[in-house]
Amino acid sequence: MSTRTGEGSHLAQARASHSGTDNKALYKEWAASYNADLPADVYIAPTLTAKAALNFDSSAKGSILDAGCGTGLVAEVLARGGAQTIDGLDLSPAMLAEAGKTGVYQKLTVGDLTRPLVDIADERYDIVTCAGTFTHGHVGPCPALREFVRIVKTDGIVVATIIDAIWESGGFKREIEALEAEGAGPGRQCRHYRLRASPRRPCRAHRPGETELGWPE
Repeated sequence: MSTRTGEGSHLAQARASHSGTDNKALYKEWAASYNADLPADVYIAPTLTAKAALNFDSSAKGSILDAGCGTGLVAEVLARGGAQTIDGLDLSPAMLAEAGKTGVYQKLTVGDLTRPLVDIADERYDIVTCAGTFTHGHVGPCPALREFVRIVKTDGIVVATIIDAIWESGGFKREIEALEAEGAGPGRQCRHYRLRASPRRPCRAHRPGETELGWPE
């Protein structure tokens, strides 16, 4: 049975992690009880992320990469909203094994968001989601955000959660401002918006020719 004590211990370990090796070991231990330890009414980031993506494309018929997919919490909400083509990527094979049990992914891949996603082509996906990964002890803004912009299509969207505590100190604000200034490639623009932590708050309108980056606060 999962306990609050176990949840707190695992969360503390996650936030104190210093390497991919640490994270792999942690999530190998935690994978089986992760969903029970973090129920949807407590851990709202996956639901907010999925709903923001669905608001951008209410039927979500395009291709989606669920980056840092964990046990599949984001993808399950996406699938209930009509998404049909979802790939998942995560550092932890144990978490991917749990994600596979959801039955909503077309493909699951072990991948490291702290490194370039060399196996994914430019403009491969319509939507990239990423919940719970940009946090203490996990993934920083570089190269992940730049890679998300690279692999999402023109007119696509990136929806990611980034905790406020590291928004500036972790370099996320600086990197996103740089991406906006540089553009997302020839003929492509990039802009960002922030959403409050409310499942009812809608996304802002999307303009053709722009890659959007959004994240619930």
